[in-house]
Amino acid sequence: MSETSLRADIILCAQRMNALRINRGTSGNVSARIGGGFLITPTAFAYDALHAEDIVEMTLDGGTRGTRRPSSEWRFHRDIYAARPEVGAIVHAHSPFATTLSCLGRGIPAFHYMVAVAGGDDIRCAAYATFGTQQLSDRVLTAIQDRKACLMANHGMIAVGGSLDEALALAIEVEALAEQYARALQIGQPNLLSADEMRRVLESFQTYRGQSAG
Repeated sequence: MSETSLRADIILCAQRMNALRINRGTSGNVSARIGGGFLITPTAFAYDALHAEDIVEMTLDGGTRGTRRPSSEWRFHRDIYAARPEVGAIVHAHSPFATTLSCLGRGIPAFHYMVAVAGGDDIRCAAYATFGTQQLSDRVLTAIQDRKACLMANHGMIAVGGSLDEALALAIEVEALAEQYARALQIGQPNLLSADEMRRVLESFQTYRGQSAG
């Protein structure tokens, strides 16, 4: 894919994120790997007003190229790309239910087998740190280790994928799971699936790539 096309796809992904109501306003951010670095949405800029030249190019050492300042959260994007060569795109959203759980310091346990879509038997919640800081990035890397998604305490959620479509699809799924878990908690404590069952689910998911597991 050309850089011009990738810039357009980042804008489309950010706009879809808001249209789908998993994010609002100028919060959240989207990035995609390119060459030895990545492209990322600019800070404090309305997604509907973005043009290709507004997307910021960054190197893995934190250098930038472009007329805009990168998202204040560029550090965890940079660090995820550096640590996870299989990741091609990252979506960070302040989705309502994932953020609600994160404000309680809760991750998402194995209350439903689809939790495995994020790569493990739970979706962890990273400990709180001030937005935009290296401390936050360090805590995100811990929470997302061996996973494709995590929540961020008092903040929101992150989903990663091989492509922008994969990352956005996972973000949508994580928000759906967060909503289901939050609603179940209103009634009582959900029954959790065992570690053995989640291992079986994770093994089964390997044959469901590109298909619905539902």
